[in-house]
Amino acid sequence: MLGTLLHCPRRAEIHAEVLRRHGLPTSASAVRERLPMVWQDMACLTRDLRDRHTHFPGGERAFWHRSLARLCRYLDLAEPSRFASAELWNRFAHADAWSVFPDVPDALTTLRAAGLRLGVIGNWDHRLPRLLDELGLRFDAVIYSAACGVEKPHPRIFRSCLERLGVADPRRAIHIGDRMLEDVEGAEAIGMRALRVERVGERDLDLAHLLRPFLSC
Repeated sequence: MLGTLLHCPRRAEIHAEVLRRHGLPTSASAVRERLPMVWQDMACLTRDLRDRHTHFPGGERAFWHRSLARLCRYLDLAEPSRFASAELWNRFAHADAWSVFPDVPDALTTLRAAGLRLGVIGNWDHRLPRLLDELGLRFDAVIYSAACGVEKPHPRIFRSCLERLGVADPRRAIHIGDRMLEDVEGAEAIGMRALRVERVGERDLDLAHLLRPFLSC
């Protein structure tokens, strides 16, 4: 979903702004360089593709604070306060921190007009349904790892979406994503078709056009 439907162009800047406001001065460029390492580290702290957001005592907010603390260690900063992580949690819970790729609204409208049921699968926490609603993105099923208990590419999260959509035969479903393992291989492992989408910034794409060969099968 992230990198396919929407992106966060000011992710590093927002982190840096909040850290500075809480007495932890840093730059957006330094944050941008280290955030991927933090995400990978947090994934390594869970096993068997269990959802990382709910894995730690204290749940999703504890995960968020622990992630921010690890980022601060990479940046040689002091331990962040709970107020700093709470502010970041709230900033990223709302639409103004995110941007929908330009082709997405028309693509969803076109696919729905063709009679398709639409679902989204994300390695995300419980803020996702409200965020999608604020962004004006409507789906028949919103499946996310914090509710499902496992992350992509675990088969359960894909099957949960198919069940919610009422699709008995996985071959009748297509999963679109930007990652080979999590999206393509995860979907294909349970018999779904899959399409990998690679975006660079806001490079023009037409998801509905890319899907036409699959829809005719």
